Amino acid sequence: MKHNVQKAARLSVAPMMDWTDRHCRFLHRLLSGETLLYTEMVTAPALVRGGALHLLEFSPQEHPVALQLGGSDPAELAQAARLGAAAGYDEINLNCGCPSDRVQSGTFGAVLMKEPGLVADCVAAMRAAVDVEVTVKCRIGVDEQNPEEVLPEFLARIVAAGCERVTIHARKAWLQGLSPKENRDIPPLDYPLVHRMKELFPNLHISINGGIASLEEAKAHLDGGLDGVMIGRAAYHRPTDILSAADPEIFDTGAVRDPFDVVREMLPYIEAHLAAGGRLHQVTRHMLGLFTGRPGARAWRRILSEGATRRGAGPELVEAALASLDAEGTQAAE
Repeated sequence: MKHNVQKAARLSVAPMMDWTDRHCRFLHRLLSGETLLYTEMVTAPALVRGGALHLLEFSPQEHPVALQLGGSDPAELAQAARLGAAAGYDEINLNCGCPSDRVQSGTFGAVLMKEPGLVADCVAAMRAAVDVEVTVKCRIGVDEQNPEEVLPEFLARIVAAGCERVTIHARKAWLQGLSPKENRDIPPLDYPLVHRMKELFPNLHISINGGIASLEEAKAHLDGGLDGVMIGRAAYHRPTDILSAADPEIFDTGAVRDPFDVVREMLPYIEAHLAAGGRLHQVTRHMLGLFTGRPGARAWRRILSEGATRRGAGPELVEAALASLDAEGTQAAE
């Protein structure tokens, strides 16, 4: 079944290393049936040279779901894209935004902003290799680059290579002097520049990313003419706030999801994961923020954090944590 990723990209959850694994995505899909979900970045060498095909595993319920690749060798990225498409991903995304300063043969991420011609070659090779859409996630520039100059040129090159959809993190990346973590906060956001890119490239599907922390902010960008919004850390730490109302608010479909219902729907998934030899905390670590800002949220986090790593911990721990929320809610109502 082919999924409408163009429509789903109206709202997406950013690819985040160590966070947006398959368990996280399954949870997010229960909160929103429409939002486009992304994998953690998977490097092309890991797939092509390392044979790490287990990194491509996902649940069919996650659709629409996109695979993000890291790399800079067109032939290798084309082969990795083939593997991703064969695994069933709805989109293959090239990472040109990760603030890594690695400049060896495995170069990937924001450093590619300095080589738009190479990125265009990568996009063209990936597009020729697969039928699913090939997209790019980038920054507005790196280091001493002038974003007003380099971003239009970068976009023009990848559009000419066949890219029809791009996500722009509205910050520069400083490859020297700032850590990857600092690069997510310190460089100033320039939302107006991303909006101007939509005026320059009206036929390019442009999503904006960086610092967006609510559906209200997302809707403001959409109303302002952009095609999509990608939310990262807010969607992970406060998944209910961002995703439970996404379908009716952003996609004009469905209803607001109740996090209590979502937890109960996670239980069969957790049981299957444990039966396959997995550990409880591998799933529940992504569920800690479900009740942020609600009565009992602290007890929910404490019970899961302290108990989920213990040998033999199972669904009953999640049910106990849920019961603590019910009790807290009852007390608050009295």
